[in-house]
Order: sequence, then C-alpha cells, then structure tokens
Amino acid sequence: MLSDLGTLPVMSEYVTVAVTGPSAAFFDLDRTLISGSSAFTLATAARAMKMMPTRALLRDGISAATFKLRGDHDTGKSDGARDRILGFVTGQRQDDLLALNERVLPVLLGRIRPEARKLVDMHRHAGRATYIVSAAPQEIVEPLAISLGMTAGLGTRGEVVDGMYTGRLDGPFCYGQGKVDAITELARFERLDLAQCYAYSDSASDLPMLSAVGHPVAVNPDSKLERHARIHGWPIVIFSQRTKTVIRRTMAGVASAGLAAGTFAAGIELGTRRSRRGLFR
Repeated sequence: MLSDLGTLPVMSEYVTVAVTGPSAAFFDLDRTLISGSSAFTLATAARAMKMMPTRALLRDGISAATFKLRGDHDTGKSDGARDRILGFVTGQRQDDLLALNERVLPVLLGRIRPEARKLVDMHRHAGRATYIVSAAPQEIVEPLAISLGMTAGLGTRGEVVDGMYTGRLDGPFCYGQGKVDAITELARFERLDLAQCYAYSDSASDLPMLSAVGHPVAVNPDSKLERHARIHGWPIVIFSQRTKTVIRRTMAGVASAGLAAGTFAAGIELGTRRSRRGLFR
C-alpha cells in the first residue's frame, strides 16, 4: 500500500513510468525488494552445507543486517563488512557458493514483496532494464534477478583463480559509494542516462545510489532516509510488511509449480553462467 505523507509527491500506482530515453531501474535487495535480510538466508544455507561453523555464520549474518540497518557510511565499518563477506568465501570453491542457490533462491523468492514485484513488472513493461544492486555475492544476486525476470544483478564479486576465491575483490564492494561505481560502470557499458534512471531503497546507506539517479524513491525508509526524502521532495512508498508465500509453497511440490519451478531453474542456470564470467566480460 501507499501512504500519503503530506506534501511529499504521491506515486500513482507506485511510479509514473516514462518511456523516453535509455533508462533503467535499480532495486536494493534487503527490505526493499524482499522482506528481511538475505544474509540470514545465506548463513542458514551455508551452515547446512557445512561451509562455515554455525556461530560464525550467525555472527556475520547479524553483523550484516545491523550494518545496513544503521546505514553506516564510516569507512572502517564498511571495510569491516567487506572483509567479512570476502572472509566467508576465501578458500571456498565458486561451485560450492553457486550450489547454495538451490537452498537460497526458493526462500528469497518467497520473500519478494508483492508491491516490489509489481514495480519491477511496470518498469519491464515500459521497456526499461531492471537490476538488483546489493552487497550480497554476485553468485546469489544474479540468479535471483534472472528468476524474477529482471535484466541482471549487480552484487559483490570476489576474485576467482582456478575455481577458488582468493579473498580479493573483482570489482567494487557493492555498498554505499560502491553501488554508484557499479551502476556508473553499467551505464557506460549499456549507454544508460542515469538522469533518466530510477532507484529504490529503504536505507540511508543507499543515499549515494539514490542521489546518482534522476528518479530516487524511498521504500519503507529508515528515519535518516525519510528525513532526506522529505527535504528533497523524493517520493516515499510504504510496502506492506506481509509477503505472498505462494512461491514458497509451490516450490515444495504443489502440482501447479511448473511455471515457478521452470523460472527458478532457468534463473539458476543462466545466473550461474553469468556469475562465472562476470557481467561486463
């Protein structure tokens, strides 16, 4: 649902879609496109696959969630978050991380906000490319985007040598200013005009990305982002905290799962191929 917040611009049916010019729509993942945090889902799946001890996974999952909730811009804290993500994959096989999608994607798909899905579809039907932009690993973000019928995902890419993660980045850390770096690189590659692009986020940590596009939108914003949106006249939308669980149930084996399962499988297959070679390669 939408809320009427006084003098703030009201978005008719969530967004006024313009079709002129080379533009795209960028969606933050946690608490914007999905309800909750993808870090907990990834941690649970990795624990089940014995990729890291339970205590370390829970610690990193909680740290990742609270890091975003605080909207930290402090360089030391963001470096710490980057190091935790890289530390998680260092020495792991890329194939093992990709294999987590069989557990991770069904859960994340079940957490997609209905209003967010509608926004993605509206942009797509307007001929606009749609992207997830997240600090989560590219190997998770890309298959999720493909499963949703989106153009691609922009996540944090770890360097891979001989099929193993080295612990170094292979591109920007996709958080804060790193998201701007990622969408700017994409804009050059795809000849997009960022002034005609849209971006959606719930967190003040994404102020750099929101400020980099011509059409920023605050979604269920934290207090800092809401204040900024009010001052600058940005649209604010309030999505329901509830999500549809149809996909989660159908993935468990209901007879009508054919279409959903086909999309899910296609997302894993295509997303896996793209994640291995990188988006711009």
